[in-house]
Amino acid sequence: MQLTAFLPSVLIGAVASARSMTPMAAIVGARLAHRKTPGRLVVLDHPLFRFGGLAMGAGELFGDKMKSAPDRTVFLGLLARVMSAGIAGSALAPRGREKLGAALAVGTAVPLAYLGLAGRKKAMARIGQTKSGLIEDALIVAAGAAVVAMATGRRR
Repeated sequence: MQLTAFLPSVLIGAVASARSMTPMAAIVGARLAHRKTPGRLVVLDHPLFRFGGLAMGAGELFGDKMKSAPDRTVFLGLLARVMSAGIAGSALAPRGREKLGAALAVGTAVPLAYLGLAGRKKAMARIGQTKSGLIEDALIVAAGAAVVAMATGRRR
């Protein structure tokens, strides 16, 4: 098996580093469009988690603009990234290799959360919290949708 088969897992980890709930929301969106993930996905196929994933993805986009929003590297922020990246990385990995996909996604998400925070702080100093957040949202949501679209196929 080629390492490129795990590229979607690594990329979705990068998405999780910036927006912890976007990977799960992107996968839920793909599932609602009847697209199939390469790896097994049990959690997000349950209706409660499916719609919860969408709601949390949307809520995070609004919450990030609040002055009281914590840094992405606080314990709970990192925990959310680890969980989301693990679930999404597993779902986008080749079938039977879900654990490796999860590990690669988590291994990408955590260090990039620190790098992304440093970049976001510089952007906030230049253009403010709201503008920098909206730009980051647009880039990350588009990246998440593109990664999931690349990795999923139509259900037959």
